Amino acid sequence: MFKHILVATDGSDIADKAVAQGLALAAALGAKVTAVTVTMPWSSSPEGEWPIFFPIEDYERAASASAQRLLQAVSERAKSAGVACDAVHVKGQYPAEGILGEAKSRTCDLIVMASHGRRGVARLVLGSEAMRVLTHSPVPVLICR
Repeated sequence: MFKHILVATDGSDIADKAVAQGLALAAALGAKVTAVTVTMPWSSSPEGEWPIFFPIEDYERAASASAQRLLQAVSERAKSAGVACDAVHVKGQYPAEGILGEAKSRTCDLIVMASHGRRGVARLVLGSEAMRVLTHSPVPVLICR
């Protein structure tokens, strides 16, 4: 059925559940996994009331360190589950485009990811990366909540 599963994570608790589901499915099917985390493009000031200057070098260093820790943890879980796993940090893209780009370039046949379940104004303002992936993906998408 599925031979190559892309598992997307942002390190949140809900994404951790999707990682567990993706790895369990891969183990059951004998599929390989590509674990992906995406770092959004740098902004000189974080969103919020009080803009603060945030140098690009500091941002890139912090993002790379965080992604490395996150992907190392997923790789260790995959190894424990007996699942072959590549780990990829996609830099400077929005999550949906990074996830879809990696799925396409690695010819994945399933994407597993979490949905934070935002509703109403929060969804309107913040958007839904899961919805973007779901509506633009040429392969099946398993959304975990």
